Amino acid sequence: MSVAGRRVWGVALETSPEAPAAVRTIANGIAGWINQLGAVWVEGQLTDVSIGRGTTTVFGTLRDTDADISLRFTCNRRVFETVEVHDGSRVLVHAKPNFFARRGTLALAVSEIRHVGIGELLARIERLKQLLAAEGLFEPYRKKKLPFLPHTIGLICGRDSAAERDVLENAKRRWPAVAFRIEYASVQGPSAASEVMTALRKLDADDSVEVIVIARGGGSLEDLLPFSDEGLIRAVSKTSTPVVSAIGHEPDSPLLDLVADLRASTPTDAAKRIVPDVREELDGVRLLRERGLRAITSWLDREMHALAAIRSRPALAAPVTDLQRRSDEVAALIERSRRTLTHRLDRASDDIAHRLASVRALSPKATLERGYSVLQLADGTAVREVAQVAPGDVLQARVTDGRFAVEVKSEENK
Repeated sequence: MSVAGRRVWGVALETSPEAPAAVRTIANGIAGWINQLGAVWVEGQLTDVSIGRGTTTVFGTLRDTDADISLRFTCNRRVFETVEVHDGSRVLVHAKPNFFARRGTLALAVSEIRHVGIGELLARIERLKQLLAAEGLFEPYRKKKLPFLPHTIGLICGRDSAAERDVLENAKRRWPAVAFRIEYASVQGPSAASEVMTALRKLDADDSVEVIVIARGGGSLEDLLPFSDEGLIRAVSKTSTPVVSAIGHEPDSPLLDLVADLRASTPTDAAKRIVPDVREELDGVRLLRERGLRAITSWLDREMHALAAIRSRPALAAPVTDLQRRSDEVAALIERSRRTLTHRLDRASDDIAHRLASVRALSPKATLERGYSVLQLADGTAVREVAQVAPGDVLQARVTDGRFAVEVKSEENK
């Protein structure tokens, strides 16, 4: 037989399979240890608050504001009603942990309840805002451009909420063919941030969804706290689909507005900004068509006037007339050239005839024709002097129509 001996919660226990501890022993041991703890101040969010009829005890759950962790609490009705709180309120409670051995449950016995001050909430949001801004989550370059006309819009909102109706009715009124994929989630309370993140992941994974709208109506600062949740802000910054924040009214400004790709002042404003108005677009198309028609008509008129001006020029209005004039000018120039050339040729011919007459007059042949002859020695040298010949020399006498031989009989000088 084996025996396990151990001190548990300050109590010495010896247990074994043959000698196990009783449940009451373990429960009482846990209760004894927890009941030794002192009272503590705890911050959280009230949920599931119920006040039993005919009882002075209030029961509820105190939920962690950032993690999915909660503790049950009990409170005297008189203490609870000293402050105005309700489901979803963020509070500070002074409570002592109690373990109820009979039921095996742990609960906080609340002795005092305080509101978490608005100033403190704003300070926490501001510190978170500065932290996220330092990481660059709000930078303009991270903003994704929304499609001009999305075919499918993802919508995250409360079930049967006014925000849902505002977005659907206004979007379909502007563009009836637009389609929606709706994911419902709590939009206030401790589970709101986690439910919105779950819906966001679903829509972002859907390739048909081209833009996601997170919509909620107005509310108090506490009501809108889930939309300043750090986890939600980081989730939105990581989406590949453009996100539109449509939370509350114009003065409301949760951190979701800063990280979203587009901030709409209200759900109705979101519907107007994510889809175009079909009437406005048709009017725009009509105006563009009219403007285009006017521009084309004006251009055609200018071109027609320019063409008419060109055609009215003499060169195009009566092209044969100009050609005839040019033809007459060419003919006149040819005739002038012919007269000038003929005149010059006549003058040249007269000059040649004159010169020819002069040449002929000076020519030996002309002399011969007048009855003269030329005597030449045997070598062809013309006889100019008596001394060139001697009696008995045979000379050649050249006359107009030929030549003949002559013999020198004698010579005589003048």
